[in-house]
Amino acid sequence: MLDNLQEKNSGVVRTVLGLVPAQELGVVLIHESLLSVVPGAEYAPEIEMDRSKIFEELKRKLIEFRRVGGKTIVDRTGMFHGRDVKLYETLSKTTGVHIVASTGLGPEPMLSGYFVTPQKNPPTPWSAEMFADLFIKEVTEGIVVPRIERSGLAGLVTSMASQSGISEKETNLFRGSAQAALATGVPVSVQYGADAVNDLEILLGEGIEPNRVIIGGLDRLDAVRRKEAFAVARCGAMVALDHVGWTTSEGYVNDEERVQLIVELFKEGLGDQVLISTNAVGVAKGHAAKDLSYDYLLTRFVPMLKKAGVTDEQVRTLLQDNPQRVLTAKSLEAAEKESVVAAEQK
Repeated sequence: MLDNLQEKNSGVVRTVLGLVPAQELGVVLIHESLLSVVPGAEYAPEIEMDRSKIFEELKRKLIEFRRVGGKTIVDRTGMFHGRDVKLYETLSKTTGVHIVASTGLGPEPMLSGYFVTPQKNPPTPWSAEMFADLFIKEVTEGIVVPRIERSGLAGLVTSMASQSGISEKETNLFRGSAQAALATGVPVSVQYGADAVNDLEILLGEGIEPNRVIIGGLDRLDAVRRKEAFAVARCGAMVALDHVGWTTSEGYVNDEERVQLIVELFKEGLGDQVLISTNAVGVAKGHAAKDLSYDYLLTRFVPMLKKAGVTDEQVRTLLQDNPQRVLTAKSLEAAEKESVVAAEQK
């Protein structure tokens, strides 16, 4: 599988079914979840984990997304939250929707015991480098299927900080995520904690280019109040307004305010750095999920954008050009050179 990654053409994206030319991704939802399982819920007697029912439900939702013009879903749940790459491979083959899977961990309260238990003597917590090595293998060798094998490649590295503020372990997760992204050529995508620019600087401190970084959650009420989307974009990173369909009662601006924020970002010349998505969950186990379908953004939100004066070209920028560009993987050779240079400069 590693040989297949030595591609000379940098215009490809790593999907669960292999390398796909970026321009074939079409309309992309950059921050979504297919199957989301609270760690341990799969063992609870009251939780039904019938894979055939899960498949049929996700199949129905993906076919509807494809029917209204969608083409690619990025599943950014990372490791151990229900990610099932074999299921995703079958779904992609069946529905024709490209699926980009992710590697990564976080936030700290959702880490399993193994990752918070010191694994060295003398006892020390997991380092950024240990996390990076874990994530790199899932990008270059394939995603771990427990006790069986490795399968489809991860196409991005993801992590999440606590909204109360990034912790020490989460800082190591962010640093390790950036190191893994830098070493493999895929982007890194995070949900920031309490200070988006601070968390971005942690990632950039590992030498990754800002245009390879996605900062999510920038349509949170506090983020919009502090104009964090503009600050992040001016640093050169990608701004993810990734809770389309969510409301103030859930801690996010409503869609009318979200539309205005997008209009203002375009007016400031920052439209090429904006990504939009819904953070919808296809199937949730062990927790309640917002009732939001993958087709909502195309059928409900895009008409709102156009009514506000956002042009067809700008909609294409948001849903196709920007996500295709950031998901495009650099060749391993180029990524390794950048990683070496970054290490020498630290």
